[in-house]
Amino acid sequence: MEELEKLKIHRTPLKKSSPATQPRRKGWFLFIALVAGMAVIYLAFTGAFNPRTEVALGTVSLSYPAQEYTLFNATGYVVPQTKADIASKATGRLEVLEVEEGNHVEKGDIIARLENQDVLASKKRAEANVAVARAGLLEAQAELKDAMLALKRAKSLIDKKFITHETYDAAVARRDKAAAAVQSAKANILAAQASYQEAKVAVEYTFIRAPFDGVILEKYADLGDVVAPFSSTIESKGAVASMADMRTLQVEADVSESNLMQVKVNQPCEIQLDALPGERFRGRVHMIVPTVDRTKATILVKVSFVDLDERILPDMSARVAFLSKALSPQEQKPYTVAPSSAIIRQGEQAYAFRVDGNQAHKIPLTVGKRLDEQMVVEKGLQQGDKVILNPPDDLPEGAQVTAKEDN
Repeated sequence: MEELEKLKIHRTPLKKSSPATQPRRKGWFLFIALVAGMAVIYLAFTGAFNPRTEVALGTVSLSYPAQEYTLFNATGYVVPQTKADIASKATGRLEVLEVEEGNHVEKGDIIARLENQDVLASKKRAEANVAVARAGLLEAQAELKDAMLALKRAKSLIDKKFITHETYDAAVARRDKAAAAVQSAKANILAAQASYQEAKVAVEYTFIRAPFDGVILEKYADLGDVVAPFSSTIESKGAVASMADMRTLQVEADVSESNLMQVKVNQPCEIQLDALPGERFRGRVHMIVPTVDRTKATILVKVSFVDLDERILPDMSARVAFLSKALSPQEQKPYTVAPSSAIIRQGEQAYAFRVDGNQAHKIPLTVGKRLDEQMVVEKGLQQGDKVILNPPDDLPEGAQVTAKEDN
């Protein structure tokens, strides 16, 4: 018992922490936990836990069947074969303008009118002169009728010797003079009618009409401008507007001399316009212009559109594929194609790895025929999809990938 008492006496009691030091230790624990959590998040976002595989990417695109039958390609521009700058033969100030760019007009429609009060007055005067000439004819015809009756009476009297020969000769001369006056009156009518027709033409010259059915392409004059068709100056305009018949649009393409033997009239073609990249238009060789441009060693070939489209406009740049055969309606539809190196096979099933964001997904495909370095994809991919070229054999579904940079 004494020994136990001694031990109790010599045992050093444990030192208790003060209340002030306990919150400080909790703060350190929270700080360390926060730093560790941020480190985990950073590693997750930077891919340290999921390292990315560097791969080469290709793009799913569209391919047109015409490429299989294309003999060669040529470039050119859309040109209307019927085009005109519209002007008047008269000179005057533009008083009325009926059209704007893009308006459809028919042959004979009034596009503009010049000031024409003076020629309208001349036309009325010429019309009145025709009426005067016709009245003169009536007067001459009446005089002729009276002269013929007088001659008839004179003839009966001369037979009975009631009058002298001088009186009878005077009646004959009067009849002849009246007949000549009738002929003169008829000639005056013709002259007056010609003057009237001339005045009508002068009035018509002040109206500017459409020479054919078409579309207004550009305006050259505005109200108040002086139109002088044969002597354009700074103050005057030579033409009022230009127009074209859109039904006559053709592609004028420059074909190299070396390809001339592969071109013939009515040969099928496919036309692609830079302004409408997603469209293909059927065409046909309309004409081979028999002139060589020696500076470019090319020949001008005119290709007409089989099916015109209102979106086709003059001066659009175009590419023409000259084909070996006409395409069927089915062959005019594009194929969806993917690079052949992106297609992998496992048994009878074809697959491709499509990249969405930075993640690769294994997509089952239905594929068709092979076109050079491309494979027709009937189902599974769409235009614009990114696919992995020559994917690694051990690439898993959902793998993180990054595109190789071109050197």
